[in-house]
Amino acid sequence: MKIELADRIKHLPPYLFAEIDRLKQEQIRRGVDTIDLGVGDPDQPTPDHIIKALCEAVKNPRHHRYPSYVGLLGFREAAAQWMKRRYNVSINPATEVVSLIGSKEGIANLPYAFINPGDVVLIPSPGYPPYTSGTLFTGGKPYCLPLKRENSFLPDLKAIPKDILKRAKLIHVNYPNNPTSKVAPRSFYEEVVRFGHKNNIIVSSDIAYGEIYYGPERPLSLLEIDGAKDVAIEFHSLSKTFNMTGWRIGFAVGQADIIAGLGKIKTNIDSGIFESVQMAGIAALQKPAWTDLMRKVYQERHTCLTTGLKKIGFDIACAEASFYVWMAVPRGLTSATFAMKLLKEKGLSSPPAMVSESMVRAMSVLP
Repeated sequence: MKIELADRIKHLPPYLFAEIDRLKQEQIRRGVDTIDLGVGDPDQPTPDHIIKALCEAVKNPRHHRYPSYVGLLGFREAAAQWMKRRYNVSINPATEVVSLIGSKEGIANLPYAFINPGDVVLIPSPGYPPYTSGTLFTGGKPYCLPLKRENSFLPDLKAIPKDILKRAKLIHVNYPNNPTSKVAPRSFYEEVVRFGHKNNIIVSSDIAYGEIYYGPERPLSLLEIDGAKDVAIEFHSLSKTFNMTGWRIGFAVGQADIIAGLGKIKTNIDSGIFESVQMAGIAALQKPAWTDLMRKVYQERHTCLTTGLKKIGFDIACAEASFYVWMAVPRGLTSATFAMKLLKEKGLSSPPAMVSESMVRAMSVLP
């Protein structure tokens, strides 16, 4: 029997981080002492109070059954309280929150609820790979919005052609940005909310790195902007905020019909998050002061890295927030070839730019 992959799989490039990990493991097998600066995965343990909450919850048989598809009301209430406390945004936990098996799952599943074959999804370039893969799986057409240094790593919404706007149903924005580290100003969020209203386009905001910043002011939530909750959904992750990457828990908040659409997809695909993990998530969200301690650790590392890179002559383009430092590669190299050179010659694993426009063009999916 000949097994053939579906076309949607054939068109996908190797998942960036999986490919980097494969090459890293190959170097390790050769005896190379590698330094891993690849996937943004915290190296500190999950805080004790969160682990304790899980241990207590897992002893209770009530948490051993199928969980709610949309998440425990208690977890959704904790998420709503987090939004009020951190951003002064009022959220109805019953209709404007859905739990996620990590924000990646929600971002990848969102197009299934709103994108038909041929619809356009506006995607930042470089950007998080699930923005593109989720679009391709639904038959949607990715259209790249370049994040350029001369535009402060913000997409130029005015440069989008009119024929693309007519077909566009969804735009992804991600600040603090992965991988450029840019923090979006209020003026940009106001612009993207007006853009969503004017063009009848859903705005998807990914704020997984919202608690990892190095300036005096915390990054904004898109939902702080007037009118945003009429057109937007925002994805939050406990992974980076509370050192819970392996726990797979997050949530989305926003316009009730968008939340309901994503929830309907999830009821047909997964069975929700293990309730004991949700109880641990409640404990995390109810003790936000811990994030201040975490931020101090990252601040020290951030200062050490950026100071060292500048000292040896690298051009730091942006280093405002997140785990990432965005820098220019040496002349004559692409980000991919430079990353391979670092890994092969120095045993340093560092990711190249993610989902570039050239990659999308190579898959022949641009309109």
